Amino acid sequence: MSRSTTWTIDPAHSHLEFAVRHLMISTVKGRFADFSGTIQLDPADLTSAKLDVTIHTASIDTRAADRDSHLRSADFFDVETHPTLTYVSRRIEKVGDDYRVIGDLTIRGVTREVPLAVSLEGQVKDPWGNQRMAFAATTRINRPDFGLVWNAALEAGGVVVSDEVKISIDVELIAAAKQAA
Repeated sequence: MSRSTTWTIDPAHSHLEFAVRHLMISTVKGRFADFSGTIQLDPADLTSAKLDVTIHTASIDTRAADRDSHLRSADFFDVETHPTLTYVSRRIEKVGDDYRVIGDLTIRGVTREVPLAVSLEGQVKDPWGNQRMAFAATTRINRPDFGLVWNAALEAGGVVVSDEVKISIDVELIAAAKQAA
């Protein structure tokens, strides 16, 4: 008998960050500040979980206003046409003590299968009686695979922005309150 419950992302205690190489010599990091999602899961069988996450592209923040404006433009995320990114799980596999979530990531209307390496960080009842669970996840994507192709060649060789994007996610979930019968 499944004890599947809906859990929601607690945005105040979650982070969605990325890193790319800049000018082939340094790494620029950023984050998306506005995202939400739900996960249907049975804590006794995490491989049966289903997750659905929405990320608002206009909330990109790299701590540089001009760069953030460029990233919101049609050269990159084109937030006017594509206001959200989405990730929807297909399946979850147990890998030792950790998990591998295979899902569909959609950026700029292009959907690709992307695996996440996921670890359960813990589960606890908070002081207000809410059940909470936390996960950490990482992956890498190739941005041209999603139509993010803007770049410029450097005089000495190389490019301004690497194709590879490293993604790091720390998410805290809160279980939906049980309904009175």
